Amino acid sequence: MNILVYLIPISLLLGGVGLAGFVYTLRSNQYDDPEGDSRRILSDEWDDHPKP
Repeated sequence: MNILVYLIPISLLLGGVGLAGFVYTLRSNQYDDPEGDSRRILSDEWDDHPKP
């Protein structure tokens, strides 16, 4: 039972780090165009000059 004193705070800390990372990716707009990349891969047109 003594090990739970260590494992519970560690698991809460790791869960908080994961949640903070997810919130960061949401706020930095990394999920704006989920369909565009998949369609661009299948396109026959070559994009030699990617958007900056």
